[in-house]
This record gives sequence, C-alpha cells and structure tokens, in this order.
Amino acid sequence: MSLDGAYDDDNIFAKILRGEAPCVKVHEDGDVLCFMDIFPQSPGHVLVVPKARARNMLDLDDGALKAAVVQVKRMAKAVKTALDPEGVVVTQFNGAQAGQTVFHIHFHVIPRWRHQPLGRHGGGQADMDELKQQAAKIAAALD
Repeated sequence: MSLDGAYDDDNIFAKILRGEAPCVKVHEDGDVLCFMDIFPQSPGHVLVVPKARARNMLDLDDGALKAAVVQVKRMAKAVKTALDPEGVVVTQFNGAQAGQTVFHIHFHVIPRWRHQPLGRHGGGQADMDELKQQAAKIAAALD
C-alpha cells in the first residue's frame, strides 16, 4: 500500500480500538491505546496506537501526534524500568515500502539486550500468559 489512500475501518488495530478484537492492554487514555505486540521482535515489545483514524504519521494531525509521542516516551521509560533492557528501539513505519503492515498509525517500543537477536517484524506469535505478565510489569512501572 502506498502512503496515500482511504482509511480501512476493518484493519486489526481499528477493531482492537473498538473492542472487537482482543489485546493485552498496558495503558489506555483518551488519545492512545498501548498494548503488547502479539508478534514481538523482543520480549516486552509494546505498541502505542493513537485512537485517531489515520493510516500513518503523515495523516495524523499534530495534536494527536504530540499526544502519541508523549506516550511513546512514557512506554519506553516504563519498559526500561520494568524489564531493565540495555537499549530501547522506537520505530514507526509509513507505507508498505517502509515496512508498515497494519495501516493504522502505530509506534513500536522494543526493548533490546546485547545477546538477544532482534526477531523478525511480524514473526512468531508470543505466549499469551507471558505477554500478560510483561504487560503487568510494564503497567506497574508507568510514572
């Protein structure tokens, strides 16, 4: 999919935001929903999903973008506190050619450890009990 186009109300993140599909929630407020990536690149991989109806960052209004980035920082700090990684990767893809696979704006917060290789984007599905445990630790570490 290109950078331009109509928003698809049936994308998986829109369904999660509407409560029509499950997620392992870490945090929710009026602007964003933060939940565990079920296909994590690393244990503790969190998605920060703005509630605004936008395919990518270029479609998102500035107010919603600012609110999302504040939550991205907050999630990164909570991941650092909860999981003690050696680094934290923050990514955001715009368009299929950039690696975007779900066409609703979202940010990835991915903890990294030196001796643990980064998994493939959209790779194997995680154990749901492990995701719930990670989500609880990260949520407890929110400032």
